[in-house]
Amino acid sequence: MFGRRNSHDSDMTKGSVWKQIVNFSLPMVLGLIFQQLYNTVDAVVVGKFVGPQALAAVGITANVFNVLVTVSAGLATGATVLISQLYGAHNEKRLSDAVQTTIALTFASTLLCTFGGLLLTDPLLKLMQTPDDVYQDSRTYLIIYFSGVGGLLFYNMGSGILRAVGDSKRPLYFLIFSASCNIVLDLIFVLVFDLGVAGVAFATIGSQLLSAVMTMAVLTKAKEAYGIRWNKIRFVWRELRQILALGLPTALQQGITSFSNIFVQGYINILGSSVMAGYTAYGKVDCFALLPLQALSMASSTFVGQNYGAKQLGRARKGVQVSLFLCISVTAVLGAVAMLAAPLIARLFTDDAEVLQHTVFFVRIVTPFYLAMCVIQILSGSLRGIGQTVGPTIIILVSHVAFRQVFLYFNKLLNAGTELYNLGVGLAYPVGWTLSATLLLIVYLCSKLHKAPAVDESLTPMLTDGTEEANDTLTHD
Repeated sequence: MFGRRNSHDSDMTKGSVWKQIVNFSLPMVLGLIFQQLYNTVDAVVVGKFVGPQALAAVGITANVFNVLVTVSAGLATGATVLISQLYGAHNEKRLSDAVQTTIALTFASTLLCTFGGLLLTDPLLKLMQTPDDVYQDSRTYLIIYFSGVGGLLFYNMGSGILRAVGDSKRPLYFLIFSASCNIVLDLIFVLVFDLGVAGVAFATIGSQLLSAVMTMAVLTKAKEAYGIRWNKIRFVWRELRQILALGLPTALQQGITSFSNIFVQGYINILGSSVMAGYTAYGKVDCFALLPLQALSMASSTFVGQNYGAKQLGRARKGVQVSLFLCISVTAVLGAVAMLAAPLIARLFTDDAEVLQHTVFFVRIVTPFYLAMCVIQILSGSLRGIGQTVGPTIIILVSHVAFRQVFLYFNKLLNAGTELYNLGVGLAYPVGWTLSATLLLIVYLCSKLHKAPAVDESLTPMLTDGTEEANDTLTHD
Protein backbone atom coordinates (compact mmCIF):
# COMPACT_ATOMS: atom_id res chain seq x y z
CA MET A 1 0.00 0.00 0.00
CA PHE A 2 0.96 3.60 -0.49
CA GLY A 3 2.65 5.19 2.51
CA ARG A 4 1.07 7.55 4.98
CA ARG A 5 -0.75 10.60 3.69
CA ASN A 6 -0.89 14.05 5.18
CA SER A 7 -4.25 15.60 6.06
CA HIS A 8 -3.42 18.43 3.64
CA ASP A 9 -3.15 16.05 0.66
CA SER A 10 -6.06 15.35 -1.67
CA ASP A 11 -6.51 12.08 -3.53
CA MET A 12 -8.46 13.14 -6.64
CA THR A 13 -9.00 9.62 -7.92
CA LYS A 14 -12.18 9.23 -5.87
CA GLY A 15 -15.08 11.30 -4.61
CA SER A 16 -17.13 14.04 -6.26
CA VAL A 17 -15.44 15.51 -9.34
CA TRP A 18 -17.08 18.91 -8.85
CA LYS A 19 -16.16 19.06 -5.17
CA GLN A 20 -12.55 18.01 -5.78
CA ILE A 21 -11.99 20.63 -8.48
CA VAL A 22 -13.76 23.46 -6.62
CA ASN A 23 -12.05 22.71 -3.30
CA PHE A 24 -8.67 22.63 -5.03
CA SER A 25 -9.30 25.75 -7.12
CA LEU A 26 -10.57 28.14 -4.46
CA PRO A 27 -7.30 28.30 -2.47
CA MET A 28 -5.47 28.47 -5.81
CA VAL A 29 -7.47 31.55 -6.84
CA LEU A 30 -6.70 33.27 -3.55
CA GLY A 31 -3.06 32.27 -3.85
CA LEU A 32 -2.78 33.66 -7.38
CA ILE A 33 -4.43 36.89 -6.24
CA PHE A 34 -1.78 37.39 -3.61
CA GLN A 35 0.96 36.39 -6.06
CA GLN A 36 -0.26 39.04 -8.49
CA LEU A 37 -0.23 41.57 -5.67
CA TYR A 38 3.58 41.58 -5.84
CA ASN A 39 3.88 43.36 -9.18
CA THR A 40 0.49 45.07 -8.94
CA VAL A 41 1.34 46.78 -5.66
CA ASP A 42 4.70 47.73 -7.19
CA ALA A 43 2.81 49.33 -10.10
CA VAL A 44 0.30 51.12 -7.86
CA VAL A 45 2.97 52.52 -5.53
CA VAL A 46 5.26 53.83 -8.27
CA GLY A 47 2.34 55.00 -10.42
CA LYS A 48 0.83 57.02 -7.57
CA PHE A 49 3.94 58.19 -5.74
CA VAL A 50 6.74 58.27 -8.33
CA GLY A 51 5.15 58.98 -11.73
CA PRO A 52 3.98 57.65 -15.13
CA GLN A 53 7.52 56.95 -16.31
CA ALA A 54 8.18 54.75 -13.27
CA LEU A 55 4.88 52.93 -13.89
CA ALA A 56 5.90 52.31 -17.49
CA ALA A 57 9.34 51.10 -16.36
CA VAL A 58 7.91 48.55 -13.92
CA GLY A 59 5.41 47.40 -16.55
CA ILE A 60 7.83 46.54 -19.32
CA THR A 61 10.18 44.63 -17.01
CA ALA A 62 7.70 41.74 -16.85
CA ASN A 63 8.36 40.91 -20.50
CA VAL A 64 12.09 40.67 -19.83
CA PHE A 65 12.23 38.52 -16.69
CA ASN A 66 9.45 36.31 -18.04
CA VAL A 67 11.77 35.09 -20.79
CA LEU A 68 13.90 33.10 -18.34
CA VAL A 69 11.41 32.60 -15.52
CA THR A 70 8.78 31.01 -17.78
CA VAL A 71 11.34 28.51 -19.06
CA SER A 72 11.82 27.35 -15.49
CA ALA A 73 8.06 27.37 -14.97
CA GLY A 74 7.71 25.05 -17.96
CA LEU A 75 10.13 22.60 -16.41
CA ALA A 76 8.16 22.89 -13.16
CA THR A 77 5.05 21.90 -15.09
CA GLY A 78 6.78 18.71 -16.20
CA ALA A 79 7.72 17.93 -12.61
CA THR A 80 4.20 18.63 -11.34
CA VAL A 81 2.61 16.40 -13.97
CA LEU A 82 4.98 13.51 -13.22
CA ILE A 83 4.57 13.85 -9.45
CA SER A 84 0.76 13.94 -9.73
CA GLN A 85 0.82 10.82 -11.92
CA LEU A 86 3.09 8.94 -9.50
CA TYR A 87 0.96 10.06 -6.56
CA GLY A 88 -2.17 8.83 -8.32
CA ALA A 89 -0.42 5.53 -9.16
CA HIS A 90 0.59 5.11 -5.48
CA ASN A 91 4.26 4.65 -6.41
CA GLU A 92 6.16 5.81 -3.33
CA LYS A 93 9.74 5.05 -4.45
CA ARG A 94 9.54 6.88 -7.76
CA LEU A 95 7.58 9.74 -6.17
CA SER A 96 10.44 10.40 -3.75
CA ASP A 97 13.03 10.20 -6.54
CA ALA A 98 11.01 12.65 -8.64
CA VAL A 99 10.85 15.18 -5.80
CA GLN A 100 14.60 15.05 -5.10
CA THR A 101 15.30 15.42 -8.83
CA THR A 102 12.90 18.37 -9.00
CA ILE A 103 14.75 20.25 -6.25
CA ALA A 104 18.09 19.59 -7.95
CA LEU A 105 16.60 20.99 -11.15
CA THR A 106 15.45 24.10 -9.26
CA PHE A 107 19.01 24.82 -8.13
CA ALA A 108 20.16 24.59 -11.75
CA SER A 109 17.30 26.82 -12.92
CA THR A 110 18.15 29.44 -10.31
CA LEU A 111 21.72 29.69 -11.57
CA LEU A 112 20.52 29.93 -15.16
CA CYS A 113 17.94 32.63 -14.47
CA THR A 114 20.19 34.70 -12.21
CA PHE A 115 23.26 34.91 -14.43
CA GLY A 116 21.36 34.71 -17.70
CA GLY A 117 19.05 37.50 -16.60
CA LEU A 118 21.87 39.80 -15.56
CA LEU A 119 23.63 39.27 -18.88
CA LEU A 120 20.51 39.78 -20.99
CA THR A 121 19.01 42.81 -19.24
CA ASP A 122 20.56 45.53 -21.41
CA PRO A 123 20.28 43.69 -24.77
CA LEU A 124 16.59 42.94 -24.17
CA LEU A 125 15.72 46.48 -23.07
CA LYS A 126 17.34 47.80 -26.22
CA LEU A 127 15.55 45.21 -28.32
CA MET A 128 12.24 46.55 -26.99
CA GLN A 129 13.21 50.07 -28.07
CA THR A 130 12.79 51.23 -24.47
CA PRO A 131 12.49 55.05 -24.37
CA ASP A 132 15.25 56.99 -22.64
CA ASP A 133 12.93 58.38 -19.96
CA VAL A 134 12.17 54.90 -18.58
CA TYR A 135 15.33 52.97 -19.50
CA GLN A 136 17.33 53.45 -16.31
CA ASP A 137 14.45 52.65 -13.98
CA SER A 138 13.68 49.50 -15.99
CA ARG A 139 17.30 48.41 -15.82
CA THR A 140 17.49 49.01 -12.06
CA TYR A 141 14.36 46.95 -11.39
CA LEU A 142 15.59 44.03 -13.52
CA ILE A 143 19.10 43.92 -12.06
CA ILE A 144 17.71 43.73 -8.53
CA TYR A 145 14.97 41.26 -9.52
CA PHE A 146 17.29 38.80 -11.24
CA SER A 147 19.72 38.95 -8.34
CA GLY A 148 17.02 37.53 -6.07
CA VAL A 149 14.96 35.45 -8.54
CA GLY A 150 15.78 32.21 -6.68
CA GLY A 151 13.07 32.94 -4.11
CA LEU A 152 10.38 32.94 -6.79
CA LEU A 153 11.70 29.77 -8.45
CA PHE A 154 11.92 27.75 -5.24
CA TYR A 155 8.47 28.89 -4.14
CA ASN A 156 6.94 28.00 -7.51
CA MET A 157 8.58 24.58 -7.62
CA GLY A 158 7.78 23.79 -3.99
CA SER A 159 4.16 24.86 -4.33
CA GLY A 160 3.98 22.81 -7.54
CA ILE A 161 4.98 19.70 -5.57
CA LEU A 162 2.32 20.42 -2.97
CA ARG A 163 -0.34 21.02 -5.63
CA ALA A 164 0.59 17.76 -7.36
CA VAL A 165 -0.48 15.87 -4.25
CA GLY A 166 -3.65 17.94 -3.92
CA ASP A 167 -2.48 20.48 -1.32
CA SER A 168 -3.36 23.97 -2.54
CA LYS A 169 -3.99 25.51 0.90
CA ARG A 170 -0.55 25.81 2.44
CA PRO A 171 0.98 27.58 -0.61
CA LEU A 172 -1.90 30.06 -0.19
CA TYR A 173 -1.06 30.74 3.45
CA PHE A 174 2.57 31.43 2.57
CA LEU A 175 1.57 33.81 -0.21
CA ILE A 176 -0.81 35.76 2.00
CA PHE A 177 1.98 36.33 4.49
CA SER A 178 4.66 37.25 1.95
CA ALA A 179 2.35 39.47 -0.15
CA SER A 180 1.38 41.35 2.99
CA CYS A 181 5.07 41.85 3.74
CA ASN A 182 5.58 43.10 0.18
CA ILE A 183 2.90 45.79 0.59
CA VAL A 184 4.43 47.06 3.82
CA LEU A 185 7.97 47.01 2.43
CA ASP A 186 6.89 48.78 -0.78
CA LEU A 187 5.46 51.67 1.20
CA ILE A 188 8.43 51.86 3.56
CA PHE A 189 11.09 51.76 0.81
CA VAL A 190 9.29 54.26 -1.44
CA LEU A 191 7.62 56.68 0.98
CA VAL A 192 10.08 56.58 3.88
CA PHE A 193 13.44 55.86 2.22
CA ASP A 194 12.55 57.37 -1.19
CA LEU A 195 14.15 54.49 -3.12
CA GLY A 196 11.67 54.67 -6.03
CA VAL A 197 11.73 51.74 -8.46
CA ALA A 198 14.68 50.15 -6.63
CA GLY A 199 12.63 50.09 -3.44
CA VAL A 200 9.74 48.12 -4.93
CA ALA A 201 12.22 45.69 -6.48
CA PHE A 202 13.91 45.05 -3.12
CA ALA A 203 10.50 44.60 -1.48
CA THR A 204 9.48 42.03 -4.10
CA ILE A 205 12.53 39.78 -3.92
CA GLY A 206 12.59 39.93 -0.11
CA SER A 207 8.96 38.87 0.14
CA GLN A 208 9.36 36.10 -2.44
CA LEU A 209 12.30 34.74 -0.46
CA LEU A 210 10.08 34.47 2.62
CA SER A 211 7.48 32.40 0.74
CA ALA A 212 10.23 30.13 -0.64
CA VAL A 213 11.69 29.49 2.82
CA MET A 214 8.28 28.57 4.26
CA THR A 215 7.46 26.23 1.36
CA MET A 216 10.81 24.46 1.57
CA ALA A 217 10.42 24.12 5.34
CA VAL A 218 7.07 22.34 4.95
CA LEU A 219 8.44 19.93 2.36
CA THR A 220 11.52 19.28 4.49
CA LYS A 221 9.39 18.36 7.51
CA ALA A 222 7.02 16.15 5.48
CA LYS A 223 7.34 12.46 6.37
CA GLU A 224 5.48 11.37 3.23
CA ALA A 225 7.21 10.24 0.05
CA TYR A 226 6.96 13.72 -1.48
CA GLY A 227 9.07 15.26 1.31
CA ILE A 228 12.48 16.77 0.51
CA ARG A 229 15.48 14.76 1.72
CA TRP A 230 18.36 17.23 1.43
CA ASN A 231 21.02 14.54 1.77
CA LYS A 232 19.46 12.75 -1.21
CA ILE A 233 19.10 15.74 -3.56
CA ARG A 234 20.40 14.53 -6.90
CA PHE A 235 19.42 13.94 -10.49
CA VAL A 236 17.81 10.52 -10.88
CA TRP A 237 18.15 9.89 -14.60
CA ARG A 238 14.84 8.08 -15.07
CA GLU A 239 12.86 10.86 -13.40
CA LEU A 240 14.90 13.68 -14.94
CA ARG A 241 14.36 12.22 -18.40
CA GLN A 242 10.60 12.09 -17.86
CA ILE A 243 10.43 15.57 -16.31
CA LEU A 244 12.32 16.96 -19.30
CA ALA A 245 10.17 14.99 -21.75
CA LEU A 246 7.04 16.43 -20.13
CA GLY A 247 8.41 19.89 -19.32
CA LEU A 248 10.74 20.86 -22.16
CA PRO A 249 8.00 21.34 -24.77
CA THR A 250 6.16 23.60 -22.32
CA ALA A 251 9.38 25.39 -21.35
CA LEU A 252 10.21 25.94 -25.01
CA GLN A 253 6.70 27.19 -25.73
CA GLN A 254 6.61 29.57 -22.76
CA GLY A 255 10.16 30.81 -23.30
CA ILE A 256 9.61 31.59 -26.97
CA THR A 257 6.21 33.14 -26.27
CA SER A 258 7.72 35.39 -23.59
CA PHE A 259 10.54 36.35 -25.93
CA SER A 260 8.04 37.21 -28.65
CA ASN A 261 6.22 39.45 -26.16
CA ILE A 262 9.34 41.59 -26.09
CA PHE A 263 8.70 42.36 -29.75
CA VAL A 264 5.02 43.02 -28.98
CA GLN A 265 6.14 45.47 -26.29
CA GLY A 266 8.35 47.12 -28.90
CA TYR A 267 5.27 47.93 -31.01
CA ILE A 268 3.75 49.57 -27.93
CA ASN A 269 6.88 51.40 -26.81
CA ILE A 270 7.15 53.40 -30.02
CA LEU A 271 3.86 55.09 -29.04
CA GLY A 272 5.47 56.73 -25.98
CA SER A 273 5.41 56.44 -22.20
CA SER A 274 1.71 57.34 -21.80
CA VAL A 275 0.56 54.40 -23.93
CA MET A 276 3.15 52.20 -22.21
CA ALA A 277 1.80 53.19 -18.79
CA GLY A 278 -1.79 52.59 -19.96
CA TYR A 279 -0.85 49.17 -21.29
CA THR A 280 0.89 48.38 -17.99
CA ALA A 281 -2.21 49.28 -15.99
CA TYR A 282 -4.38 47.21 -18.36
CA GLY A 283 -1.97 44.30 -17.87
CA LYS A 284 -2.62 44.31 -14.13
CA VAL A 285 -6.39 44.22 -14.71
CA ASP A 286 -5.84 41.40 -17.19
CA CYS A 287 -3.83 39.38 -14.69
CA PHE A 288 -6.52 39.53 -12.00
CA ALA A 289 -9.39 38.79 -14.39
CA LEU A 290 -7.64 35.64 -15.58
CA LEU A 291 -6.81 34.25 -12.13
CA PRO A 292 -9.80 31.87 -11.84
CA LEU A 293 -8.92 30.58 -15.29
CA GLN A 294 -5.34 29.82 -14.22
CA ALA A 295 -6.47 28.15 -11.00
CA LEU A 296 -8.94 25.92 -12.82
CA SER A 297 -6.30 25.05 -15.41
CA MET A 298 -3.95 23.89 -12.62
CA ALA A 299 -6.79 21.99 -10.96
CA SER A 300 -7.66 20.29 -14.24
CA SER A 301 -4.04 19.33 -14.88
CA THR A 302 -3.59 17.87 -11.39
CA PHE A 303 -6.96 16.10 -11.50
CA VAL A 304 -6.24 14.59 -14.93
CA GLY A 305 -2.68 13.65 -13.92
CA GLN A 306 -3.74 11.79 -10.79
CA ASN A 307 -6.58 9.95 -12.54
CA TYR A 308 -4.38 9.13 -15.53
CA GLY A 309 -1.88 7.60 -13.12
CA ALA A 310 -4.73 5.59 -11.60
CA LYS A 311 -5.96 4.46 -15.05
CA GLN A 312 -9.26 6.35 -14.73
CA LEU A 313 -9.48 8.20 -18.05
CA GLY A 314 -13.27 8.39 -17.96
CA ARG A 315 -13.13 10.25 -14.65
CA ALA A 316 -10.31 12.42 -16.01
CA ARG A 317 -12.49 13.43 -18.97
CA LYS A 318 -15.31 14.42 -16.64
CA GLY A 319 -12.84 16.61 -14.78
CA VAL A 320 -12.04 18.44 -18.03
CA GLN A 321 -15.72 19.06 -18.71
CA VAL A 322 -16.37 20.37 -15.19
CA SER A 323 -13.30 22.63 -15.30
CA LEU A 324 -14.25 24.08 -18.68
CA PHE A 325 -17.82 24.82 -17.58
CA LEU A 326 -16.69 26.52 -14.37
CA CYS A 327 -13.97 28.46 -16.18
CA ILE A 328 -16.24 29.90 -18.87
CA SER A 329 -18.97 30.81 -16.34
CA VAL A 330 -16.68 32.62 -13.90
CA THR A 331 -14.58 34.33 -16.58
CA ALA A 332 -17.68 35.68 -18.36
CA VAL A 333 -18.88 37.34 -15.16
CA LEU A 334 -15.48 38.80 -14.26
CA GLY A 335 -14.93 40.01 -17.82
CA ALA A 336 -18.24 41.89 -17.80
CA VAL A 337 -17.34 43.53 -14.48
CA ALA A 338 -13.90 44.52 -15.80
CA MET A 339 -15.36 46.18 -18.87
CA LEU A 340 -17.99 48.13 -16.91
CA ALA A 341 -15.65 49.18 -14.11
CA ALA A 342 -12.60 49.87 -16.29
CA PRO A 343 -12.49 53.66 -15.61
CA LEU A 344 -12.66 53.15 -11.85
CA ILE A 345 -10.08 50.36 -11.88
CA ALA A 346 -7.69 52.44 -13.98
CA ARG A 347 -7.71 55.19 -11.35
CA LEU A 348 -6.08 52.81 -8.89
CA PHE A 349 -2.88 53.13 -10.91
CA THR A 350 -2.80 56.73 -12.08
CA ASP A 351 -4.62 60.05 -12.22
CA ASP A 352 -3.09 61.04 -15.56
CA ALA A 353 -5.99 61.59 -18.02
CA GLU A 354 -4.11 60.29 -21.07
CA VAL A 355 -2.94 57.15 -19.31
CA LEU A 356 -6.48 56.53 -18.05
CA GLN A 357 -7.84 56.74 -21.58
CA HIS A 358 -5.37 54.18 -22.92
CA THR A 359 -6.00 51.81 -20.00
CA VAL A 360 -9.75 51.75 -20.55
CA PHE A 361 -9.25 51.29 -24.30
CA PHE A 362 -7.09 48.19 -23.89
CA VAL A 363 -9.34 46.65 -21.22
CA ARG A 364 -12.48 46.93 -23.35
CA ILE A 365 -10.83 45.68 -26.54
CA VAL A 366 -9.23 42.54 -25.07
CA THR A 367 -11.63 41.39 -22.33
CA PRO A 368 -14.32 39.75 -24.53
CA PHE A 369 -11.72 37.30 -25.83
CA TYR A 370 -11.01 35.84 -22.38
CA LEU A 371 -13.47 33.07 -23.22
CA ALA A 372 -11.00 31.80 -25.84
CA MET A 373 -8.36 31.73 -23.10
CA CYS A 374 -10.62 29.42 -21.07
CA VAL A 375 -10.47 26.85 -23.85
CA ILE A 376 -6.71 27.26 -24.25
CA GLN A 377 -5.81 26.93 -20.58
CA ILE A 378 -8.16 24.10 -19.61
CA LEU A 379 -7.50 21.94 -22.68
CA SER A 380 -3.73 22.47 -22.78
CA GLY A 381 -3.46 21.83 -19.02
CA SER A 382 -5.56 18.69 -19.30
CA LEU A 383 -3.59 17.34 -22.24
CA ARG A 384 -0.36 17.91 -20.31
CA GLY A 385 -1.93 15.98 -17.43
CA ILE A 386 -1.81 12.83 -19.59
CA GLY A 387 1.67 13.70 -20.85
CA GLN A 388 0.54 15.01 -24.26
CA THR A 389 2.73 18.09 -24.47
CA VAL A 390 3.98 18.34 -28.05
CA GLY A 391 0.65 19.17 -29.75
CA PRO A 392 -0.33 22.03 -27.40
CA THR A 393 3.21 23.40 -27.59
CA ILE A 394 3.24 23.55 -31.39
CA ILE A 395 -0.22 25.11 -31.51
CA ILE A 396 0.59 27.81 -28.97
CA LEU A 397 3.91 28.63 -30.65
CA VAL A 398 2.22 29.01 -34.03
CA SER A 399 -0.74 31.01 -32.70
CA HIS A 400 0.83 33.09 -29.93
CA VAL A 401 4.21 33.72 -31.55
CA ALA A 402 4.38 33.36 -35.34
CA PHE A 403 0.83 34.43 -36.21
CA ARG A 404 0.87 37.30 -33.70
CA GLN A 405 4.16 38.69 -35.03
CA VAL A 406 2.92 38.54 -38.61
CA PHE A 407 -0.31 40.27 -37.56
CA LEU A 408 1.57 43.09 -35.80
CA TYR A 409 4.01 43.53 -38.67
CA PHE A 410 1.25 44.02 -41.22
CA ASN A 411 -0.68 46.22 -38.80
CA LYS A 412 2.33 48.52 -38.57
CA LEU A 413 2.89 48.38 -42.32
CA LEU A 414 -0.71 49.25 -43.16
CA ASN A 415 -1.77 51.49 -40.29
CA ALA A 416 1.36 53.32 -39.09
CA GLY A 417 0.46 56.81 -37.92
CA THR A 418 -3.30 56.16 -37.79
CA GLU A 419 -5.80 55.43 -35.03
CA LEU A 420 -6.21 51.95 -36.49
CA TYR A 421 -2.65 51.16 -35.37
CA ASN A 422 -3.68 51.27 -31.69
CA LEU A 423 -6.67 49.05 -32.44
CA GLY A 424 -4.44 46.54 -34.22
CA VAL A 425 -2.01 46.44 -31.29
CA GLY A 426 -4.94 45.89 -28.92
CA LEU A 427 -6.22 42.99 -31.02
CA ALA A 428 -2.83 41.26 -31.39
CA TYR A 429 -3.40 38.95 -28.42
CA PRO A 430 -7.11 38.19 -29.01
CA VAL A 431 -6.64 37.05 -32.63
CA GLY A 432 -3.85 34.69 -31.55
CA TRP A 433 -5.99 33.33 -28.72
CA THR A 434 -8.88 32.65 -31.07
CA LEU A 435 -6.72 30.66 -33.47
CA SER A 436 -5.07 28.74 -30.62
CA ALA A 437 -8.41 27.84 -28.98
CA THR A 438 -9.79 26.51 -32.25
CA LEU A 439 -6.77 24.29 -32.93
CA LEU A 440 -6.54 23.00 -29.35
CA LEU A 441 -10.20 22.04 -29.40
CA ILE A 442 -9.56 19.93 -32.50
CA VAL A 443 -6.56 18.22 -30.86
CA TYR A 444 -8.53 17.51 -27.68
CA LEU A 445 -11.46 16.01 -29.60
CA CYS A 446 -9.01 13.63 -31.28
CA SER A 447 -7.19 12.70 -28.05
CA LYS A 448 -7.56 9.54 -25.98
CA LEU A 449 -8.70 11.75 -23.10
CA HIS A 450 -11.83 12.87 -24.95
CA LYS A 451 -12.45 9.42 -26.43
CA ALA A 452 -12.29 7.69 -23.04
CA PRO A 453 -15.55 5.83 -22.29
CA ALA A 454 -17.80 7.11 -19.55
CA VAL A 455 -17.47 4.93 -16.47
CA ASP A 456 -19.22 4.30 -13.17
CA GLU A 457 -16.63 5.89 -10.87
CA SER A 458 -17.66 3.79 -7.91
CA LEU A 459 -16.75 0.63 -9.83
CA THR A 460 -13.47 1.86 -11.30
CA PRO A 461 -10.48 -0.18 -10.09
CA MET A 462 -7.54 1.78 -8.69
CA LEU A 463 -3.86 0.94 -8.55
CA THR A 464 -2.83 0.34 -4.97
CA ASP A 465 0.83 -0.45 -5.28
CA GLY A 466 4.00 0.70 -6.99
CA THR A 467 4.53 -2.22 -9.31
CA GLU A 468 6.40 -2.02 -12.57
CA GLU A 469 3.08 -2.41 -14.38
CA ALA A 470 1.98 0.85 -12.83
CA ASN A 471 5.28 2.50 -13.78
CA ASP A 472 4.87 1.56 -17.40
CA THR A 473 1.59 3.47 -17.70
CA LEU A 474 3.26 6.80 -16.93
CA THR A 475 4.44 7.66 -20.39
CA HIS A 476 4.12 10.73 -22.56
CA ASP A 477 2.86 11.08 -26.11
